[in-house]
Amino acid sequence: MNYPWLTAPAEAVADTARDLLGWLVSAHGVTARLTEVEAYSGLGQDPASHAHRGPTARNAAMFGPAGRLYLYRIYGMHSCVNVVCGPEGQASAVLLRAAEVIDGLATARARRPAARSDHDLAAGPAKLVQVLGLDASAYGTSVVDGSGPMTMTPPPVPVAPELIEAGPRVGVTSAHEVPWRFWIKGDPTVSAYRRHVRRARR
Repeated sequence: MNYPWLTAPAEAVADTARDLLGWLVSAHGVTARLTEVEAYSGLGQDPASHAHRGPTARNAAMFGPAGRLYLYRIYGMHSCVNVVCGPEGQASAVLLRAAEVIDGLATARARRPAARSDHDLAAGPAKLVQVLGLDASAYGTSVVDGSGPMTMTPPPVPVAPELIEAGPRVGVTSAHEVPWRFWIKGDPTVSAYRRHVRRARR
């Protein structure tokens, strides 16, 4: 199977993110079509990246090799998943923000009983992780060799360029204005945009 984004240069992470729209992600009996993604560079020029200050125990998976998963917790209760891309050691990654569940609907509904509709099942990064049934054990696993819980396959038909929109990133305290969030225009599963507001210290 062809994974051109595995060898793309780190500075091309935004193009890689755009190209991943429409790809299929599968794990634990559920398959979903990516409708929204977000790019993060690890070249030291992206203060929003978890790898901006270099490798740590938490972000080690971001430094490669490409095709591995980087999971992290937010607010101490939800998880988000990124796919590492680019040359090893340069830490570029794409956050999988939202998707349309196309197979395993019953399983996805059971994992997300609070979803208001099928369109809401994976309409956000934490929701997507939930419907795929991913947990901390997926950290650092491969999506390309079949050894990990999640696999990725290209779409039968690529998303047309005119259907791809770009805008500011979500939920980051720095460089949120960088237009590295990409989504499929008009798709009902795309997450609602909320500009980050810095919380006041108590």
